[in-house]
Amino acid sequence: MLEAHHFPGPLLVELANEFISAVREGSLVNGKSLELLPIILTALATKKENLAYGKGVLSGEECKKQLINILCSGRWDQQYVIQLTSMFKDVPLTAEEVEFVVEKALSMFSKMNLQEIPPLVYQLLVLSSKGSRKSVLEGIIAFFSALDKQHNEEQTGDELLDVVTVPSGELRHVEGTIILHIVFAIKLDYELGRELLKHLKAGQQGDSNNNLSPFSIALLLSVTRIQRFQDQVLDLLKTSVVKSFKDLQLLQGSKFLQNLVPHRSYVSTMILEVVKNSVHSWDHVTQGLVELGFILMDSYGPKKVLDGKTIETSPSLSRMPNQHACKLGANILLETFKIHEMIRQEILEQVLNRVVTRASSPISHFLDLLSNIVMYAPLVLQSCSSKVTEAFDYLSFLPLQTVQRLLKAVQPLLKVSMSMRDSLILVLRKAMFANQLDARKSAVAGFLLLLKNFKVLGSLSSSQCSQSLSFSQVHVDVHSHYNSVANETFCLEIMDSLRRCLSQQADVRLMLYEGFYDVLRRNSQLANSIMQTLLSQLKQFYEPKPDLLPPLKLEACILTQGDKISLQEPLDYLLCCIQHCLAWYKNTVIPLQQEEEEEEEEEAFYQALDDILESITNRMIKSELEDFELDKSADFSQSTSIGIKNNICAFLVMGVCEVLIEYNFSISNFSKNKFEDILSLFMCYKKLSDILNEKAGKAKTKMANKTNDSLLSMKFVSSLLTVLFRDSIQSHQESLSVLRSSSEFMRYAVNIALQKVQQLKETGHVSGPDGQNPDKIFQNLCDITRVLLWRYTSIPTSVEESGKKEKGKSISLLCLEGLQKIFSAVQQFYQPKIQQFLRALDVTDKEGEEREDADVSVTQRTAFQIRQFQRSLLNLLSSQEEDFNSKEALLLVTVLTSLSKLLEPSSPQFVQMLSWTSKICKENSREDALFCKSLMNLLFSLHVLYKSPVILLRDLSQDIHGHLGDIDQDVEVEKTNHFAIVNLRTAAPTICLLVLSQAEKVLEEVDWLITKLKGQVSQETVSEEASSQTTLPNQPVEKAIVMQLGTLLTFFHELVQTALPSGSCVDTLLKDLCKMYTTLTALVRYYLQVCQSSGGIPKNMEKLNKSKSLNYTGEKKEKPATVVTAMARVLRETKPIPNLIFAIEQYEKFLIHLSKRSKVNLMQHMKLSTSRDFKIKGNILDMVLREDGEDENEEGTASEHGEQNKEPAKKKRKK
Repeated sequence: MLEAHHFPGPLLVELANEFISAVREGSLVNGKSLELLPIILTALATKKENLAYGKGVLSGEECKKQLINILCSGRWDQQYVIQLTSMFKDVPLTAEEVEFVVEKALSMFSKMNLQEIPPLVYQLLVLSSKGSRKSVLEGIIAFFSALDKQHNEEQTGDELLDVVTVPSGELRHVEGTIILHIVFAIKLDYELGRELLKHLKAGQQGDSNNNLSPFSIALLLSVTRIQRFQDQVLDLLKTSVVKSFKDLQLLQGSKFLQNLVPHRSYVSTMILEVVKNSVHSWDHVTQGLVELGFILMDSYGPKKVLDGKTIETSPSLSRMPNQHACKLGANILLETFKIHEMIRQEILEQVLNRVVTRASSPISHFLDLLSNIVMYAPLVLQSCSSKVTEAFDYLSFLPLQTVQRLLKAVQPLLKVSMSMRDSLILVLRKAMFANQLDARKSAVAGFLLLLKNFKVLGSLSSSQCSQSLSFSQVHVDVHSHYNSVANETFCLEIMDSLRRCLSQQADVRLMLYEGFYDVLRRNSQLANSIMQTLLSQLKQFYEPKPDLLPPLKLEACILTQGDKISLQEPLDYLLCCIQHCLAWYKNTVIPLQQEEEEEEEEEAFYQALDDILESITNRMIKSELEDFELDKSADFSQSTSIGIKNNICAFLVMGVCEVLIEYNFSISNFSKNKFEDILSLFMCYKKLSDILNEKAGKAKTKMANKTNDSLLSMKFVSSLLTVLFRDSIQSHQESLSVLRSSSEFMRYAVNIALQKVQQLKETGHVSGPDGQNPDKIFQNLCDITRVLLWRYTSIPTSVEESGKKEKGKSISLLCLEGLQKIFSAVQQFYQPKIQQFLRALDVTDKEGEEREDADVSVTQRTAFQIRQFQRSLLNLLSSQEEDFNSKEALLLVTVLTSLSKLLEPSSPQFVQMLSWTSKICKENSREDALFCKSLMNLLFSLHVLYKSPVILLRDLSQDIHGHLGDIDQDVEVEKTNHFAIVNLRTAAPTICLLVLSQAEKVLEEVDWLITKLKGQVSQETVSEEASSQTTLPNQPVEKAIVMQLGTLLTFFHELVQTALPSGSCVDTLLKDLCKMYTTLTALVRYYLQVCQSSGGIPKNMEKLNKSKSLNYTGEKKEKPATVVTAMARVLRETKPIPNLIFAIEQYEKFLIHLSKRSKVNLMQHMKLSTSRDFKIKGNILDMVLREDGEDENEEGTASEHGEQNKEPAKKKRKK
């Protein structure tokens, strides 16, 4: 056949026809002969003369085209598809012919066995170098995306029947091979890579989920191995993830959008699916996954704010997509870590690097990831232990919080690896004597953690363990069974090290005292050692003679270095630690001690401590403030050394009083004498606190705010409140009346509860024992809430306040404030436990009913609580305007707002809540702006989850217009009264700004929908055959958009004619009008696209345009007028004007385009804007300058006034 090109033309045609008919009839024996066909076709293409073909005469080239056409339109036998495709790579083809062949080969995918597809894809990729790259890639991606989808749904499709029945593993292996083929092809032909990115980006425009599927994501991640495309691909994936989360957020916040846009899968779930699939030896994907995970965590982790605190916990709406993206990054890395061994070391290394090098920025998300990795497989990580020990070397340079979390995360590893533990101890010992205070604190934190986690033989099994151990750690303990004896020497050694800290700075000692209680609870065998240490420390500051006053040597607690005075010994915390350890010891250890001699030996320190505390209590009650030299005449100023010393002493005495109050309560057993002691201690605390507040007075100094950390434990606060407000046992009443007689003491108890909740909201934990244990905190929160709720609902504020006129807030109001804080804290930190929390509030719940009660939904329980607060608000609103307590009303609305978030939007309870709120707004007129604002916010937040708020906006705008009057003073506006809450005081700026921000949100939603529609149209115009039905599936969306915009136009029309006060209202209105026009322009441009493909515009658009035009003239007339009123006052007002004018002109421009294109006169109701050029009229300018007496710089004033003087003239002409 080498001489084929010498054959005459007709013979070549005949030979080719033979082959083609053999293929079409399926009569090939083994397909070997197909190798000759390309030679024949190539030879044919070189023939210049005309050949008789069929009934006509064609040149050789045309003959070849005809033959290929016939070949591709016939039936191909499944077994020869690969050979036929591969054959074409040797034939010179035009772009059109390549398209024929590619289409044919792609259509064969569904008819072939799964295993045969990779070689076919390979041949197609080779062929794509001749053209049609886009079709090849689109075809492959579309086929496998559909296959994945079907495989996931596990439905048996019709044409893919034989393919779907394959096991998952086989499908993944085939996909893996195909991805490798494509990546290989891209390496050889960069054009293919560019096509791939172009194709996937194009699908992104309207909707990020259009072109992305697990298969295409896996393909993109593999492409990251090619340097040239790495950044582009990761960028594309990053933006897709965030866009997807933003879309989700938009959808969740709007019922209007939920009804129009079907729910669909999100990019995040697809990426996690890729991680799951990568178990089938997709090694080429793992590197990309790790990079993507870290990019997401780096870009969207918690950011640093101004005062150095991080905003990690407050999920404000705008941050939600970022937080989700960061969490997705962590999930990708964790799951990849679990599946792929070879990449583990790299992930661990990168996480540790970030923890060590980014000390100044928040890295909690990396520490959480590290903790999860270690929890998953402490034994596996032994191989990487060198990386961890390397990180230990930097401990003394890291912030304390990071050290604590890092050590907590790697703690399971310490149990497995002795060498790691030893290297940590070396590092901590060094740090103990470092120059930096933070390094010494880190050392204490590290040692305390070790003491907590290495149990000494014979320690009680602690059910209150605050960190649950996973099963992998249980294995660890089995492996190190011999450890518990070794642990004892190890722990005593550490205790020795820690004793040395008792001579260091106050901060270091403080950490020790705060940590000892936890150590004791987890490692009870160390009780002896710890209690002895504390006792000997206390004796340094205790006056042993029983009649000496005061009982404590406060002077010894203070360090004086030259002029500098500082606290040396936090005595209050020492006593606090002793008191908690003692209480725990009495409750837990003593009941378990059977052997006599042991008891006697240990009883000694326990008894000694008890006696000391008893003695301190009695002498503190007898002591006067003069004994401490802290009476009213003492100097408390921050500028003198005496003043600083007195301040420190005062805080110590107050702290000691608090500790003794808790101690006496715990041993009181409801004895009247003990309660009298408690009250005496409280009076001492109160006197000091009053003196301090008075002295701090107006000069709010740092020390004055330091009182905010109470030493009472949360458990005690909850027991105390329960006893004060809810205890009705007869035998307790007499002694309790002592405490109840002091309203100061009761208010103090509620205040401390508030302080604890505030601390929880800010930091995620509370001070004091068990303050880091979320379950215990939750339990105490439930108890406190139950009491506060009962107190608030049974004794309303009005009743309490009419009885006594005291300074400060009433107890009921404090209770309400506490409830408001607790509800938001529970939603922030205990979202999964909401059901349990609400059940705990239900006072009527008895143990027996618990089982039937379990199926009462969160919504029903919430609705019950909401009703109580609604009643209180109604009572408040029914009072006279002068008796109206705006603080309480504001708190009630805040409580209702946070509770309403727990209602299911589709439930009848939600609709009830919405109609109740709406009714309150319609019937009550209050002049308090803050109350009005929060109530309207509640109304809107409920309304958007039920339906679009445009009608509500329109009604409110009419009310505002009615109250503020028209811009044209001759026009009298008829007053509508849809909402009584709109009155002269609240209409502007409060409600005006609120409705404008809501209108902005609606515009944003409409914009989002238009972008989505545009994306769909641009995709459909590619496939022309679909163009005839383009507008049909989008009709409900288009109709909804036009309806929204129509109502918004009425809304803006009302506001534009209202005499709004100049300032923020006018600014915002002009800015929003700008957005309105931009959105209208976007809609017009969308219809321009539709016109191109379908040739007409819907009637809706014409109607919208007509209504627009009617309002349009009015708006045009008004704008200058608004500005003229404000002109003399502020030139700043004019900034939004040029933007608005530009937006209007853009809108007109595209409307004219659309009119031409659609042959519908859309401009008939509109008057085109006049020309906007101007000249400066000197005489008018002088006049204006004289009138205004403004001394701005020449240029600015000239140009501004020029334009403004031009505008009113135009207005007159229009009239």
